[in-house]
Amino acid sequence: MGRLTSMHWKPTWEESSVLVRQSMNRAPFNRAKVSVATAAALFGIAIAGCSGSFAETNPEQVAAATPPPAIATASPRNIAAALPDFASLVEHYGAAVVNVAVVGKTQQVSEVPGVSPNDPFYDFFRRFGQPGQRGGQAQPQRGEGSGFIVSADGYILTNAHVVENADEVTVKTTDRREYTAKVVGSDAATDVAVLKIDAKNLPTVKIGDASKLRPGEWVIAIGSPFGFENSVTAGIVSATSRSMPGSNYAPFIQTDVAVNPGNSGGPLFNLNGEVVGINSQIYSRNGGYMGLSFAIPIDVASNVQQQLVSNGRVTRSRIGVSIQDVNAQLAESFGLDRPKGALVGMVEDDGPGAKAGIKAGDVILKVDGTEIETSSQLPGLIASKKPGSSVDLDVWREGGIKRLSAKPVEIVEKGTKVANRESAEADETAKLGLVVRPLQKQEKAQVETDGDLVVEDSDGPAAAAGVQRGDIILGVNGRPVKSLDDLKVAARKTKGKIVALLIERDSAQIFVPVRIG
Repeated sequence: MGRLTSMHWKPTWEESSVLVRQSMNRAPFNRAKVSVATAAALFGIAIAGCSGSFAETNPEQVAAATPPPAIATASPRNIAAALPDFASLVEHYGAAVVNVAVVGKTQQVSEVPGVSPNDPFYDFFRRFGQPGQRGGQAQPQRGEGSGFIVSADGYILTNAHVVENADEVTVKTTDRREYTAKVVGSDAATDVAVLKIDAKNLPTVKIGDASKLRPGEWVIAIGSPFGFENSVTAGIVSATSRSMPGSNYAPFIQTDVAVNPGNSGGPLFNLNGEVVGINSQIYSRNGGYMGLSFAIPIDVASNVQQQLVSNGRVTRSRIGVSIQDVNAQLAESFGLDRPKGALVGMVEDDGPGAKAGIKAGDVILKVDGTEIETSSQLPGLIASKKPGSSVDLDVWREGGIKRLSAKPVEIVEKGTKVANRESAEADETAKLGLVVRPLQKQEKAQVETDGDLVVEDSDGPAAAAGVQRGDIILGVNGRPVKSLDDLKVAARKTKGKIVALLIERDSAQIFVPVRIG
């Protein structure tokens, strides 16, 4: 909690003395100026009354006697009229912003200060350490964030990281009513979560169009920074369609609105009172606001909300290509008039892109008529398409544009609720906490491996054992694996609770014991 410091300034005795002396010294000088000005005016009148050309030959004296023109100043009322009316906006829509308090899963406190319970020497120190080190108890994790009501019957949008691992979620409204909330669903890939409270006739926000935002446009945030509920901050849109590390499906809105811990999940309003984003991240070197804040576009959040409420899961699509940005040099080499689009570096064998005719070196310029300025836009656009639907692609190849049609397939992302993982084979591999896929021929040649399966993601037991994204699985319990079926069979035949994975990482082969169950 920061220290509040008074900004009201009072002069010291010495400073007051200086001010008084300056005031006393100025008075005679001002009177002297008036006397000189009066004399000059009288002298000017006398000269003007004389015949001859004396006055004409001394225009400087005439100009000096002429008072300067008055400088037009804006009245306080005019200045206020020129500024945005934030107060009315907050008055109309602030009631739909809520505080979200979370009690998470308990965390065990070490009985040996400074030593983790997972440390191999923890038990030794616990038993034979100095007295007074015992008595560790599990402590609940507590956190706070923000949210906003999107339907009168109690649906609320917030960030997924606000309610991650939550055991209890409490929503507090501006009139100090409190509700126990249910987490309908969350999507880590976009950092969006949907809550539900048992209430009716609640105030709601208006949903806007984030695609119409322009840099320089006024926006405001309402939230609970550091627990200060319903705090209002204002600023402008700094940029749109920003790509952030770890976020492939949300073209973030960058603003200079002051956002701090506790603002997460709160709304970003435009001056029409419409929500255009969910405040989600800040860029900071000290953990606090430094002028860079980022919001998830509301259209992305609304799409996730609709899927979570309707299906309990979020589906996304891919076309099986790797892409990169087009810089000035690449644009010139490919014959483009300027840098734009997404350059295809690799096409997955038998994937939707390959079947559509996409080749390495193609530059994807449009998806269903939407122009691609940077490569970061493409994954989100493709992901929003329904798996199996037809998607029109405009690609630049050999100096001309070709129109291709692709049918994307569904992908699975970490943190998304799914009923059936086709690509990840959810049963036995899910017990290990692994999401794997077959290696493509180009990938095998690039890393020079004999393996056939690569880890797309790891969590649970596999992550705890140290298995990482990009590891190549060679065998399980001494049995070589060449396919997903091989991995499933090997995992199923495991006796006991330890699975020994043989993986390849950085051209080295190591065994990793994974504890399951």
